[in-house]
Amino acid sequence: MSENEPEQIFRPSGDSFYEILLDNLQEAINLIEPGLQVIFWNQAAESLTGYARAEVIGKECPKNILLDLGEEGLHLCKDTCPVRQALKDGRPRSLEAYIQHKDGYRMPVMMRIIPVLNQNKEPIAALETYQESTPKVSLPLKPSDLEKMDLLDRLTQSGNRRFLEMHLHSRLEEMKAYGLKFGILFINIDDMQTLNDSYGHTVADKVIRMISQTLASNIRFFEVVGRWEGQEFLAVLLNVDDSKLDLVGNKLRLLVEQSHLPDEDKFIKTTISAGATMARVSDTVQSLVKRAQELADHSKWLGKNQVCLKISRD
Repeated sequence: MSENEPEQIFRPSGDSFYEILLDNLQEAINLIEPGLQVIFWNQAAESLTGYARAEVIGKECPKNILLDLGEEGLHLCKDTCPVRQALKDGRPRSLEAYIQHKDGYRMPVMMRIIPVLNQNKEPIAALETYQESTPKVSLPLKPSDLEKMDLLDRLTQSGNRRFLEMHLHSRLEEMKAYGLKFGILFINIDDMQTLNDSYGHTVADKVIRMISQTLASNIRFFEVVGRWEGQEFLAVLLNVDDSKLDLVGNKLRLLVEQSHLPDEDKFIKTTISAGATMARVSDTVQSLVKRAQELADHSKWLGKNQVCLKISRD
């Protein structure tokens, strides 16, 4: 490939047939040249990520605002860049990753990188696509209906404490009647007072919403996460054991750690401390939540940004 060849590839004009075609696809798409600059960003990518094309086009892929994370927590742009690999060997790739929305939260996607080859079968660009890989969490009723019944937390648009208590009561009754096991994560945002003091309540509220969305975007559609109160959240996870509960808790912890709000020339971010425990037949809503709260407090005592698990005995 000659030094001048990157200048000869597709340049968006806004009105070509292929641009119109790509812009009308439901799949989020961007095109990256060998110099690793983004040269095309379709409407679905704008909708999925919150970033307008003007904010992305011309930026270098390794410095991309999405800051892709692989399943094992590695920054794909830093550690094992699949775009670089595809541009080098001309082979397509598919992988699960977590991209960052403009509002700061992490969402799971299926990423595909398709090298664009010239007549000599040499890569001259890479087409990158994203599709959400996990259905969004849906509450039993619409937010407007939940609000009428005082079951909605207005800041995060998730279930509030009353909703969570009702949900836990139902899950406990099901477990006692049918043996359907479940576990909970009690999640406490770290250093909220510092965030309030440093940036004010408006920014602190944005952080709470960011973390809420990261949590909600990364559990299964039939599970629930809601705001317990203040800086505390509770997630109810079904069909899990101790090992799975710990795995999900640490995945959420890592994703929150890697989420941030852009603020001029810096990022605003924090971590969570969580307590994880399986529900017991002898539990009440109060005893179950209290056990998880104490474990979350222990996580903070150990240094924050941790998940403490109570091994189940029955």
